[in-house]
Amino acid sequence: MGLFSKDIKTMDDLFVHTLRDIYYAEKQIAKNLPKMVEKATDSELKSGFETHLAETKVQIERLEEVFKLHGVEAKAVNCPAIDGILKEADEIAGEVDDSHVLDAALVAAAQAVEHYEITRYGSLVAWAKQLGRPDCAAILEKNLAEEKATDKKLTGLADKKVNLAAAE
Repeated sequence: MGLFSKDIKTMDDLFVHTLRDIYYAEKQIAKNLPKMVEKATDSELKSGFETHLAETKVQIERLEEVFKLHGVEAKAVNCPAIDGILKEADEIAGEVDDSHVLDAALVAAAQAVEHYEITRYGSLVAWAKQLGRPDCAAILEKNLAEEKATDKKLTGLADKKVNLAAAE
């Protein structure tokens, strides 16, 4: 089902489809983060990825709670966008020999993932409110806040340390 599929006729349909999209994305991220932990050489970056993996698992549980509250089956729909972002990250990381440059590439890849998640959660929060589902919106806002915080941490780490080491 594409984004503008005939199966999406209402705001509720769009909400559920996007919820299933981010559910798929979070599960793929949870599968890929251990690889990023393994590849990262900067201890702070490695630790950050480990922390975010734990957060991602909780975010998946929250999404399952939203599905339940909304009365729909918790299932994923393929998300070519996150698949592409993760594939590109894996390809770039496989091409970098210098460990400092690799860390910089991993930060950039992680931020691409975070920005995708931020856009999805931002839309879902707005739509949940529009649909009269403040209960769902409140749960989704927790995930959104964590994604924004992770992005901010990655920016700080890149600016203060990782990018500087890569440029040397």
